Amino acid sequence: MERAFLAVAVALFGMSLANAQTDVLIEIDRGRTEGLFTKVPVFQRAILSKPATPTETAVLFFRGYPGIARIQSVADKQRNLLPFMRMNQKIFREEGIALVIMDCPTDQWGVRGPDPTSCLDDYRSSKAHADDVRSIIARLRDEHGISKIYVLGHSFGTISSRWLAKNLGNEITGSIHSAAMNVANPRANGYSLIGFAYGTIAAPTLHVHNEDDACRGTPYSTVKEYAGENLVTVRGGVPEGDPCGATHLHSYRGREELVVRSIISWIKTGKVDRLIGE
Repeated sequence: MERAFLAVAVALFGMSLANAQTDVLIEIDRGRTEGLFTKVPVFQRAILSKPATPTETAVLFFRGYPGIARIQSVADKQRNLLPFMRMNQKIFREEGIALVIMDCPTDQWGVRGPDPTSCLDDYRSSKAHADDVRSIIARLRDEHGISKIYVLGHSFGTISSRWLAKNLGNEITGSIHSAAMNVANPRANGYSLIGFAYGTIAAPTLHVHNEDDACRGTPYSTVKEYAGENLVTVRGGVPEGDPCGATHLHSYRGREELVVRSIISWIKTGKVDRLIGE
């Protein structure tokens, strides 16, 4: 009996280790300052969630609106993962993929409030944004052994994911654009994506979109026109609350796990699940 109990305990311990993860705050001094008189150092931050088993693959996640994570510690991870990612982050861990929650650099945090005053199109489309993200990629490579980098943006975050896919070229392994913005909102956020030149992206791309996405700024029809065979069409779900929010089809309510597994399948095999959720 004792041996059987010990065997079960060892097995459970092994399973817990396999499913464990370590959250690490990455903080990089970008060598510039903000403020006319205070000259405060600018930091680029991210939170790395590493699976217990060493991995060479990471997904850099750029959150939706308002797009600024305001990371100060690893305790800021959960609130910056949208429900479809938060509910299924364990799948990344189980599949041996590191998940990196990205922030804007501190000089792009702007004024705190419901509407972002900084980290907008001008920055996200810039060489400076690509360089700031490069600093995170270099840290992942040099200190954590991660060499395969995917960028994943959702909604507002696809301003970053698409411009980074263009500006980083083959420095990344691929890019994923979820519920992509293609219509600028009343504050002109997203204007830089109108007529975006997808032919300038070097690494493989994946587009994910619910065919009944009701958010004004993220019409499915536009994505279908340019995504071609690289589109995962999500069918069905539960539409509740704000059409552009986390509880609607825009963020895959009712289809969350299917979406995450489809993204991971593409990362691992290159295969596109053309239709999920039937």
